[in-house]
Amino acid sequence: MSAFSHFRVQPGKRLRLADISPQKTKGFDGDKEQGRDRVQQLNNRLEELQEQLYAQGKHRLLVVLQAMDAGGKDGTIRSVFDGVNPQGVKVASFKAPTAKELAHDFLWRIHPHAPAAGEIAIWNRSHYEDVLVARVHDLCNETCWRARYEHIVAFENLLAGEGTTILKFFLHISKDEQRQRLQERIDDPKKRWKWSSRDLDERARWDDYQQAYEDALSATSTDRAPWYVVPADRNWFRDLVVSEVLVEALAALDLRLPPGDPGIEGLQVT
Repeated sequence: MSAFSHFRVQPGKRLRLADISPQKTKGFDGDKEQGRDRVQQLNNRLEELQEQLYAQGKHRLLVVLQAMDAGGKDGTIRSVFDGVNPQGVKVASFKAPTAKELAHDFLWRIHPHAPAAGEIAIWNRSHYEDVLVARVHDLCNETCWRARYEHIVAFENLLAGEGTTILKFFLHISKDEQRQRLQERIDDPKKRWKWSSRDLDERARWDDYQQAYEDALSATSTDRAPWYVVPADRNWFRDLVVSEVLVEALAALDLRLPPGDPGIEGLQVT
């Protein structure tokens, strides 16, 4: 069992985000430098496992990342998947739906981005926007967004039944940490491209989003598609938790490199 299994949202249990400190480092006794060293070790191991996953072409891995604005989704992808072969990893980022997407059911635009055999798919935001943003901004009434919990669980059960390992991470930052990160986007010319005035509008709805996340994660964390609430004020610890969970899940799949063509052993190229 992972040293960070306590961050997993147990099916059927009510989640309270206020009970989980975004600054905690429970499950790791080392300091920041030791944590970074461990992340590098996990990077190396993940690179090996991803090569086996891709070469074997049997299993699939879906990684879902959700967070408040400035929560660290992009940074997690850069750090955790540093060194893996991009040929076998696909990142999908889900923005506000287009008119064509709105004309279909809310999962229509999502399913084509599910991983194929041998692939890792990373969803930077996901189908959960349709029970988060849609709820907070009243784009969908309560009957609508509550029904979507059931649709999401059924969709994820479909993927899991077809051989996809699903891991979902909510990067849990504090309101004060978000304030500091948003301010950095204003103050640092190199980060200003990330800034949007909409960030302040969304920040004003902080409490509404916290409630929406609590309800969504509580309703959709299952044995087949678990949620992990990752304390994310400290980037190094965030990366450590996500890396440990990913490596443990892939290692459990009994991945192996194909043996190669018959008669290849001892063959000499002239």
